[in-house]
Order: sequence, then C-alpha cells, then structure tokens
Amino acid sequence: MTALNPQSGSQAHADTLLLSVLDQAPVSEGTSGAQALRNVLDLASDADALGYYRYWVAEHHGTMSLACASPEVLIGPIAAATSRLRVGSGGVMLPHYSPLKVAESFSMLSGLYPGRIDLGLGRAPGSDGLTASALQRDRRHRPADDFPEQLTELLAYLWDEMPADHPFARLSALPGMPETPQPWMLGSSAQSGIWAAELGLPYMFADFIHAAGEPIATRYRQDFVPSGHLDLPRQGVALQVICAPTDEEAQLLATSYGMRLIHMHNGRRLDKIPAVETAIRFFEQNDLPLDTLPPGRRAVIGSPDKVRTEIEALAQAYGAQEVMIVSIIHDHQARKRSYALIAQAFGLS
Repeated sequence: MTALNPQSGSQAHADTLLLSVLDQAPVSEGTSGAQALRNVLDLASDADALGYYRYWVAEHHGTMSLACASPEVLIGPIAAATSRLRVGSGGVMLPHYSPLKVAESFSMLSGLYPGRIDLGLGRAPGSDGLTASALQRDRRHRPADDFPEQLTELLAYLWDEMPADHPFARLSALPGMPETPQPWMLGSSAQSGIWAAELGLPYMFADFIHAAGEPIATRYRQDFVPSGHLDLPRQGVALQVICAPTDEEAQLLATSYGMRLIHMHNGRRLDKIPAVETAIRFFEQNDLPLDTLPPGRRAVIGSPDKVRTEIEALAQAYGAQEVMIVSIIHDHQARKRSYALIAQAFGLS
C-alpha cells in the first residue's frame, strides 16, 4: 500500500492508506500534566508538517498518567496551531453527556474550522466506576443505559434531521451551521461495529485495546447500511506503534508502555508513564522478558521498515483504509521521532 497525500482530502481507496494520530496526552515520570498538554500541541504541529491526515485526542478521566480529560478543549487549540490536519475526538464518551451539548460544542468547532472537525464517539466510560459516578450530575441513580437513543438524538442534531413533531426539533439549529463535524463510531467490541453499520457511520476499531478485532471489522463491512452521509463502509484501525532507528532501541522505548499495561492488567495504577530505566528495572525484578505484554494486547514495535510492514499487514487484515497511530513513549522527543520515522517510511509529505 502507499500513503495518500492528505492535502487531497479525498476518500481512501483500496490502494491507498491514510495515516493519522491518536494522542492520549501521556504524562511522563518527571513531568507534569501541563507539560503533557503543551506536548500535544507540539506533536500536532509536527504531524501537520509530516503529512499525517487527521489528529484525534482521547478522553480519559481520573488518571494522572493521561492528561486528556476533555478532548473538545484541546481540539480548538490544535486546529488553530495546524493548517492541513483534520482534528477531532478519539473520542467523546457520550454516556457522560447531553447529546445537545455535544452537538453544540462540535458545531461551534466546525464553524470555526470548516471541513476539519471530526466527532469520534464511544460508549466506554473512559474511567473507573467511581470516576464515572463523579462525572454524573445526578448521582442518586445509576445512569440509564440508553446509548443507542443518545446516539440517534445526537446525529439528528448534527444532520438537522430531527422530526418536526419532536419536542426538541427547534434545537437542531446549531450555532456553527451550515458547517458540521464528521461523526465516527469508535469501539473495541462487536456492539460498536453493529451500531456503526446500522447507522451508516465510519468505524474506527481500537486494536490497541482489544487485539484481533478483524472479525468485528469484517462484520461491520458486511452489514453496513448506506446512509445519506456515507455510501460505503469506511474502516479504520487504531494501533499502538513505537518506532526507532533499530528494533532494539524501539523495544527499549516500549518497556514504558509494557510496564504500564501490566500494572493496569493487575488492577494497579501508575501515576506517570515510567522512564525506560524504571521499566527495565521492573522487568528484571519480576524476571519478565522486556517484550512482555498482558494477554489480549499487542503493539507494533521496531525499526521503520519493520513497522511499515506490520502496519500494512494489519491494515489489510482489518480491511482498513486508515491507520490511527497511538504511541505511549516516556520521552517526548523520542515520541516525536517515532512519528517522524513512520512518516518517512510511508513517504508522507
């Protein structure tokens, strides 16, 4: 596969592969959340110059290791600091919010940055149970499990398709119209793919959360129902990728990611992304190989040639027209270099 020049803005075809960035705003050992947020803008500027297609920021709550509690707060500054990238959420965890509030926020962003705003939507809480409860306005009752209804209402606002007899019909006159964001369905389970197919939405599967989701992607494409906004299924896959000049250096950088995942798998938290030296000591003390990851997790780790080969293979397995790259690396400069090496390997411009 070859990479599509993002300046064209065209739909990806079978012989092209879009490369994009998913930023979780990692907070590294020895730094602060404020620095992590500044790093987001720095990396976005690089991604814009390197030729990546879009730049999404994640939503996570109640964690000191990721400074991405509010993607909509970051999207505006990223869009202002860049010129070519599509910018969006990866994603907004809709169960926490009013569909109208989300629609209005992203309509305003679209009005300010026409044709550049994406609204990635997820069902997961992006937090633990206690934090999810703290995010709710009414804590007397557990929130209703009504995601399909929330999603339908949100799309009706965005697409100005609220039935005339609906009590909220007049509210669909959003502040950023006629500009609208591009909605995406995000997920790491079969159900998210089913909703995306039924509603005719593009679908981004989080392989870095749930590896081996190829059958879910296949079912999405097979069951896809064309909508008035998307005629054909549009499949993306988000991969954890760590690239360095050599396989050995990339694996050392990846120990920070591996240590964090092992702690999460065992129900423990790390306050910050550990330094490579800290991670190596952890693996040695626990008599674990440096490339150990918990069950159900995988990452693409290696030199530029190796990384390109593995990314292309996974994109083909998923039937994906786009790969979104997330990289948890302790050192910000090494993370920037990783994205630069990947861009070079694919010939982005």
